[in-house]
Amino acid sequence: MYRQTRSQFKLFTPLNALVTASWRYIYWLPTAFVVSYYFVNLKIISGRSMQPTLNPDFSLWRDVGLFNRYAIHAKLDFARGDIVALRSPENPNRVLVKRIVGLPGDRVKTLPPYPTPEITVPQGQAWIEGDEPFHSDDSNRFGPVPLALIESRLISVVWPPSRFGHLFRSQPTPSKKNISTPQEHSAYQLAMAELDRQRWRSTRVTAASRNST
Repeated sequence: MYRQTRSQFKLFTPLNALVTASWRYIYWLPTAFVVSYYFVNLKIISGRSMQPTLNPDFSLWRDVGLFNRYAIHAKLDFARGDIVALRSPENPNRVLVKRIVGLPGDRVKTLPPYPTPEITVPQGQAWIEGDEPFHSDDSNRFGPVPLALIESRLISVVWPPSRFGHLFRSQPTPSKKNISTPQEHSAYQLAMAELDRQRWRSTRVTAASRNST
């Protein structure tokens, strides 16, 4: 009888340990949900629409981004040039990752296939585009989108490790000083290409005056 009880105890010991470990995860689950829903969360970024900023061809992995939800929902903190996650105006079950090009009142020179060459962004809406316009479903196809569809703002790439880092709103002008390795030269070329894209986007947007009269 003693041997049978001891055998049963050994049998249930791993199960008890598993239940104890599971309760630890369950205990923290509400906290994880609140942080993910109201503050920050991670998203796997797929597709080519934001290349080469995100998912560049030289990377073997899809980028994973850290997105700030609190900045959007609580502070309405977004600006031209920000990369944001938003619900598709065509399919609410689909989440898009695009860049804000124009805000309410801005005059934007559109790209094909948009039917008119220029548009003034209506109040309460934004003009969003992918960095790779030939592989992007964005405002040039479906027009400006309601600001309420924007869910979060990208603040950092966290995976793969080689691409870990913050995405600053205003990139410093790249310097050619101290370029001594192939990696530094490649980084310089990428920075210059991004600067050219920023300048090209800025030539297409006439910002609305935010000064009160």
